[in-house]
This record gives sequence, structure tokens and C-alpha cells, in this order.
Amino acid sequence: MGSLTAARPKPLLELNGMMLIGRQLRRLAAGSIRDVVINLSYRGDMIRAAVGDGSRFGVRVIYAEEGPEPLETAGGIINALPLLGDSPFLVVNADVVSDFEFGDLALGDALGTLVLVPNPPHSPRGDYGIDATSVLTHDEPKYTFAGISLLSPALFAGLAPGRRPLSQVFEHAIRSRSLRGQIHAGLWFDVGTADRLAEASAALELREAT
Repeated sequence: MGSLTAARPKPLLELNGMMLIGRQLRRLAAGSIRDVVINLSYRGDMIRAAVGDGSRFGVRVIYAEEGPEPLETAGGIINALPLLGDSPFLVVNADVVSDFEFGDLALGDALGTLVLVPNPPHSPRGDYGIDATSVLTHDEPKYTFAGISLLSPALFAGLAPGRRPLSQVFEHAIRSRSLRGQIHAGLWFDVGTADRLAEASAALELREAT
């Protein structure tokens, strides 16, 4: 993101007049999700000040502090587990823009269900395959992980605190056929660059105009 995030964290970047994290919180509220844990690291005090208790977005927010060095996604989840309880929880990246309906996710007997999307230009090879029973694989064709998932706390059982990528946890579960996938063909952007932020803005403007 370059200069866009030099003085503020990415979740506070605006997309068509609304903070990315604010847009995500409103989407969660629209999906009847009311209790939210936000992981904080880089300039986390700015996120806390901007979001507050979440009430103006229709949710109740509590915060998990990762410290000055981000723990990556799995490390952040492990750090937040005491706040998440014993039930499955939704994990959504703040920089994902999508019209996916969060209430459509179900876990069944799996340890996690991942939302997958057709591969965008910045991820042409994709991440995971999916078989006829919706179990995640490494077979072709592959799709891109959307940064949206419903996960069981059991997926992280026995894992020590510390920096850890979520892909590492997923790999172990894929080997035991414990993860499922769900393909979303609708609106989805990972606004990881200034160009993709602009693309998401243009797509939303076009959608709102039609």
C-alpha cells in the first residue's frame, strides 16, 4: 500500500467514503453476527479509537492485543482464543471486500470451512482444490482462499502461542481431510495494493449505479 499505510493501518483506509473495517463490521452485523474480536498490532490504537465498542456499526467489539510485531493470522487467532469461546467462529480479513453472505457458512463435521473464489490476476495459480464432497485438496483446478472462513477452536488444539501463518495450520488439516471449501462466484476483492483498492472502488460504484 506504500504511502497509504505509512501513517495509518490498512483497515482504516477508506473505500467509497467508509473505512474498510467499518464496511466489514456492517456486513457482519447484516449477517446477524454481533460479537466481534479485533486483533490489534500495527497502529492498533488508531483502530481502537476509530471503532470503539462497535455500537455504531451494529456489533459489540472487544480487542486482542498482538503486540508491536504481528503474529500472523493463526498466531493472532491462538492469542485470541480465550476471547472466542468454545463454539466455531468466523474469521474475516479486514481488507477483503465481498458480497458473500456470512450466514451461508456451515461447519458440519469438519474443523473448518473456507470460502474460495475464482483466481484473480494477482493469484493465478490459486491455493486449494475442492473435491466432489467439498473436502479441500491440493488437486487441480485450484481456487484462491478468500480470507473468509468458519473455524473450530479444535483446529488450533495444542498449538503454542507465537507467530504462525494460517496456511501452516490448514496444511495439517488438509492432510487429514478435515477442511471443507465453499466457492463464491460473486463480488470479491483483496485490497492488498492501491491499484486493487481503486478496482474495488470502481466495482462498487458500478454496482450501486445499476
